[in-house]
Amino acid sequence: MASSVNPTVRRRRLGQELRRLREIKGMTAEEVAERLLVSQSKISRLENGRRSISQRDVRDLCGVYEVEDQRIVDSLMQMAKDSRQQGWWHAFGDIPYSVYIGLETDAESLRTYEPQIITGLLQTRPYAEALIQGALPETSVADVEKRVQVRIRRQERISAEHNPLRLWVVLDEACLRRVVGGRQVMREQLEHVAEMSQLPHITVQVLPYDVGAHPGINGQYSILEFADTADSSVVYIEGVTSDLYLEKAPDVQKYTVMYEHLRAQALNVEQSRQRIEDVAKEYAR
Repeated sequence: MASSVNPTVRRRRLGQELRRLREIKGMTAEEVAERLLVSQSKISRLENGRRSISQRDVRDLCGVYEVEDQRIVDSLMQMAKDSRQQGWWHAFGDIPYSVYIGLETDAESLRTYEPQIITGLLQTRPYAEALIQGALPETSVADVEKRVQVRIRRQERISAEHNPLRLWVVLDEACLRRVVGGRQVMREQLEHVAEMSQLPHITVQVLPYDVGAHPGINGQYSILEFADTADSSVVYIEGVTSDLYLEKAPDVQKYTVMYEHLRAQALNVEQSRQRIEDVAKEYAR
């Protein structure tokens, strides 16, 4: 599923390179904005890869940074062109978390902590339908179906025959106990999680209630890592109206340490699978 031309990843790489050129020149984002008669926020958005970068933007920035090597300019211009192509998710229309999907599509590994629900990559269709309907009660049937289709399509990353996404999930026990879609849906959902957890590239751990307070108490987050060393790791925190992406090394390190503590406090893999299977049986009664 990872595309050789992933627009989201291309924007990130291009933004990182433009930031590097600015820093080599010793200029601030504010100074660059003044030279180009644009807002400082535009320069920041271009550098963090959150918006498309036109070839004209690249040309203007290379001029400000006095890049003399035409090969570098041509390479950056091509990256800008690639970054404006559409990923598979654009076929589904306006997806609020399209930036995240682009990152997930290209990621080599994903570590996620879920305090309330089964993580999207492991959801069954009935569970996903019930979850989206419950979380977004004013959403039309058509939009619910579109979101479900996107979620199912994303799961191709963990079922790929070659180079599947390495997934590590820590689920709070509340994820197993919160009845989404009814008892039958929950039984099938938990059986699916238990089955998927037996794949060599998928690890699932359960954080039991009796752990008490823990480092993930403030909520859900994910850490995405990439095969290309040019792509820095990203911490993703999902929001209601907007999402947060953290890429600075100290931030990523802090969340990584938190995740290590969560893994240490959770049940081990075998105990977790047994807990999931036991709760699934409870829903069958």
